[in-house]
Amino acid sequence: MSENVKKPYYITTAIAYASGKPHIGNSYEIVLADSIARFKRWQGYEVFFQTGTDEHGQKIETKAKEAGVTPKEFVDSAAAEIKRIWDIMNTSYDRFIRTTDSDHEKQVQKIFKRLYDQGDIYKGYYEGMYCTPCESFWTSSQLVDGKCPDCGREVKPAKEEAYFFRMSKYADRLIDHIESHPEFIRPVSRKNEMMNNFLKPGLQDLCVSRTSFKWGIPVDFDPNHVVYVWLDALTNYITGIGYDCDGNSSEKYKKYWPADLHLIGKDIIRFHTIYWPIFLMALGEPLPKQVFGHPWLLQDGGKMSKSKGNILYADDLAAVFGVDAVRYFVLHEMPFENDGVISWELMVERFNSDLANTLGNLVKRTISMTNQYFGGVLSDKGAKESVDDDLYGVLLSAKDKVEAAMEGLHIADALTEIFTLFKRCNKYIDETEPWNLSKDEDKRDRLSTVLYNLSDGIVIGATLLAPFLPETAEKVLKQMNAPALEPVDCAKRGTVPEGTKVTEESETLFARLKLADVLKQIEEEAKKDGVKAEEAGQKKADSGEAGGGEESAKPIIEYGDFDKCEFRLGEILECSEVPKSKKLLCFRVRIGNETRQILSGIKQYYKPEDTLGMKVMVITNLAPRKIAGMESQGMLLCAEDSEGKLSLMTVSDTSLESGAVIC
Repeated sequence: MSENVKKPYYITTAIAYASGKPHIGNSYEIVLADSIARFKRWQGYEVFFQTGTDEHGQKIETKAKEAGVTPKEFVDSAAAEIKRIWDIMNTSYDRFIRTTDSDHEKQVQKIFKRLYDQGDIYKGYYEGMYCTPCESFWTSSQLVDGKCPDCGREVKPAKEEAYFFRMSKYADRLIDHIESHPEFIRPVSRKNEMMNNFLKPGLQDLCVSRTSFKWGIPVDFDPNHVVYVWLDALTNYITGIGYDCDGNSSEKYKKYWPADLHLIGKDIIRFHTIYWPIFLMALGEPLPKQVFGHPWLLQDGGKMSKSKGNILYADDLAAVFGVDAVRYFVLHEMPFENDGVISWELMVERFNSDLANTLGNLVKRTISMTNQYFGGVLSDKGAKESVDDDLYGVLLSAKDKVEAAMEGLHIADALTEIFTLFKRCNKYIDETEPWNLSKDEDKRDRLSTVLYNLSDGIVIGATLLAPFLPETAEKVLKQMNAPALEPVDCAKRGTVPEGTKVTEESETLFARLKLADVLKQIEEEAKKDGVKAEEAGQKKADSGEAGGGEESAKPIIEYGDFDKCEFRLGEILECSEVPKSKKLLCFRVRIGNETRQILSGIKQYYKPEDTLGMKVMVITNLAPRKIAGMESQGMLLCAEDSEGKLSLMTVSDTSLESGAVIC
């Protein structure tokens, strides 16, 4: 794509809720978006990449009060922390928007007034059960076991005057759009979920204002009301690039809207593929081209945080492994549609096998041999053999394969293709044995050609790697004394200029790690943080930074109380949805020689078929109880983070037999 015909490309992430420090799952999204943005820039697109923070709502008002600060002071601190993490992860966003920005707030008020004037918003009142963490109202029929169907937490009765948006007015039009634009919602499973569970059964009108708290954008013609979260938060995608509700939108808006890609977590797909498109339809604006609901990055086991059971943070991981290693892991280990898993053990394994061995060792060996045999000078002497063609078959096809994977948003597959190139280069070293060629003066030209071909492969691979691991790619190219390639040149032989001189000393890109040393470092940091937290009066917990295992609202118990519980390992044999329940799954679990029926409210987080064969932790001596008219004969143990997300507790050693005692 030439400079004078650059096409615009607009990519956004969900804006992070400014209630505390983002965990590694949140950070995954910004790294994912950054890799796409960087890749598109390399392809020649003129990219605008927006991220930011969602800063209004009752939850923040409450947290600020508990912390003894104003809501603005609270979100200023939280937004600064989120931005710090995004910067640590080397993300190349063009705007970090905050919903407290004056240009955003002004347009939200104008949008609300316009929608009211044209009859899409009307005044009424809401009476129902309210979930504060989700900031959602529910009717009694929507509750699951009397609790919030989204997060499973307690709800409280609430009644208040509110404005509502007429969602049903646009439902048929949205259904037509989704059906005629198969690329609009991805993956396909997310589209099917939205169509079958929400749109086709019929949409209820949406509450778009609140009166029970004040921390929000005021409805300017009715100041007792503040604009409710989704009408405020979602509109950032247009206000951030200069949308004006009066028709005086900026040239930037005209250039970049509609967005090419909204990148969001699967838990908020409904808001982005139903509410947001309908708001845009009401405003007469084009819909985004694509919304991708990525899966979650889940924790595995108990050795993944500085204090056991805690959430992992990107800066902690980067302090141990380096920024690019963390970027590589979260991008490579996340499947296209299913959830990925992260642990300290798995990160060490990937660090050593892929980064230290496959990539780092390849670069170091090639540069060392070039310096040893030719004073660091690269030259293609044309001494070809058939194995060279096999090598270049992989090198010259890599770019097209990576581009195809990126076009389909299969980011992990794109990285796999790049490392397939590096692995092929390592194999080429084994096939050609440069150390043996160096012993025969008659094979000196062949040796020079081999090292040149390897350098060719490294430069192509580093160029392709740059959007994903930018610092590492820059280091590799600097050591090779070669510039990054244009896309068209990645499919050509001879990318390295004749006579190029590599660096005299090859830098070790990734030094191998020992798991024991990493875990010891984590333990030591945990002790330091524990002392700091105690000295600071648990400031992290008070400010909302703490993750799911750090807060304890239950009293201390004696060991004898704990010892009354029986924990055993169970194997899931069958799993099915509970009829008319939005939350419950029914499991048949084998525990030793018996099989039990156990109900669990984790439907939002697992597909029944994905749980089959899992080895899970079960409390087996709970008294049976009726749930949704069915008997549950035990409890499956889960981990819950600060956002209410659940993950079944499993064991790393799957060879353990069901019925094993957990102690």
